[in-house]
Amino acid sequence: MSCTHRLVTALMIWLIALSLWATYEPVDRQFGLLASLLPVLFVLILAATYRHLCLSPASYILITLFLSLHMVGVHYTYAQTPIGDWLDQTFHLGRNHYDRVVHFSFGLLLTYPIEELFRITSTLRGWLLYYLSIMTILGLSGLWEIIESWVAQTVRPELGLTYLGSQGDLWDAQKDMAAALYGSLLCVGGLLFWRVIRKRPEIHRKDLLADSIR
Repeated sequence: MSCTHRLVTALMIWLIALSLWATYEPVDRQFGLLASLLPVLFVLILAATYRHLCLSPASYILITLFLSLHMVGVHYTYAQTPIGDWLDQTFHLGRNHYDRVVHFSFGLLLTYPIEELFRITSTLRGWLLYYLSIMTILGLSGLWEIIESWVAQTVRPELGLTYLGSQGDLWDAQKDMAAALYGSLLCVGGLLFWRVIRKRPEIHRKDLLADSIR
């Protein structure tokens, strides 16, 4: 069994255990069910494509971190998550900002897996690879907001408001998308910095080799 396979198995066990906790006596059972549909579908797709399209261990860890944050919100609902209440009371934010944390994490944690997916499955390189990764995050964030609005309009009003999680903020959807964009930009900035730093020793070694040949 490869190291990556053992890691993915461990991460899958963690997600299953966390899902059991999240769905055991949640604050709002119907909300928990609705909010779990897309993540469960996402995990099933990853499992089905694992043997044919295996990502790096780093990508699987980042994906698991994001899904873990989401499952905490599923259990408590985003507007009532304890850590969000603590942030509100500590920094006097005026609302529970756990949803902003998760949207920011969506961009921060999932941009690299998306960038890696483009790198593996296409010939994209350079700035276009990073640009499309950021745009994909922004597009998926917008799609999530649209799905939220559909649910808010079609289910019972109180559940719709819970699922939407706007907490009275008129610009909630735009701010959520902006948070995802900021997270994605930060991730790309970190990737560029890391890759530039990693290339410098290689360039230095090539220069030393060239000098020795001369």
